[in-house]
Amino acid sequence: MTDQSQQFASDNYSGICPEAWAAMAEANQGHERAYGDDQWTARAADHFRQLFETDCEVFFVFNGTAANSLALSALCQSYHSVICSETAHVETDECGAPEFFSNGSKLLTARTENGKLTPAAISEIALKRQDIHYPKPRVVTLTQATEIGTVYSPEELRAISDTCRELGLHLHMDGARFANACAFLGCSPAELTWKAGVDVLCFGGTKNGMAVGEAILFFNKKLAEDFDYRCKQSGQLASKMRFLAAPWVGLLQNEVWRKHANHANGCARLLSELVADIPQLSLMFPVQANGVFLQMPEPAIEALRARGWRFYTFIGDGGARFMCSWDTEVARVHELAADIRLVLQD
Repeated sequence: MTDQSQQFASDNYSGICPEAWAAMAEANQGHERAYGDDQWTARAADHFRQLFETDCEVFFVFNGTAANSLALSALCQSYHSVICSETAHVETDECGAPEFFSNGSKLLTARTENGKLTPAAISEIALKRQDIHYPKPRVVTLTQATEIGTVYSPEELRAISDTCRELGLHLHMDGARFANACAFLGCSPAELTWKAGVDVLCFGGTKNGMAVGEAILFFNKKLAEDFDYRCKQSGQLASKMRFLAAPWVGLLQNEVWRKHANHANGCARLLSELVADIPQLSLMFPVQANGVFLQMPEPAIEALRARGWRFYTFIGDGGARFMCSWDTEVARVHELAADIRLVLQD
């Protein structure tokens, strides 16, 4: 029998939120047109346009790798390059998919400050070489919230987008945890995207309570030309598209997406507060979204795993990542904090 206790290795461990589940059940009544020509896909797209306060182009795909890779391929030719963080998901965790779907656009990694790109770092990479022998920089991609749980403010985004405009670069946002960033800052989605100069957003649904599905929003609609063909060619056009779109209706109505993000963020803050006074422990990065990164001795990490806890340690020696989810139980956070304290006292 498998252990179904809540874990903190990934927010992908969580199930489907009630609102997304109910919307899928409602969409399961009767017949609907296929391949996105249905009322649910239209409703979800309209919800996004209302939420973002603009007439953007909206596409639905199965997962984040497809969303990021196809969006970047729409912004690049094969001889172009994409500037990203050295910890960016497109660089470390997508198995070369961005390069594959763009027919070879090169990823150029830039240094970061607290996981975030800066105008200076972007300029350094973009202006490093401008001869014809080097892949021409064309796009900047940033992650909101970042891979280490930090969040770009609207001011930081505007500074980056200004730099992009000066250098002739498009700006793409990997928003796998975009909801968590909005919740932390208390900003509207518009303020963190097109109003700050973002051209394309990949809005993550999976980590916010959906089973599968990401939405790609083109605020610069010219960049979306023939994007539906890219989705079809890459196997991302769902025949029963309503089941990718309907959960979004459940999430986007009544600010449900923000409610779940607030809960996940709050659980992360609680965990960090519960262990803040432990001398052998240090917080690696500010807790701004739904992740807590803790530095602790290796024996304590092994002892914690021996007690049945699952978490990732891909962030350097002694670094452990704990992710909270839309459904994380406060009592479970207290259990984890108590065990962390226990293994550090042994």
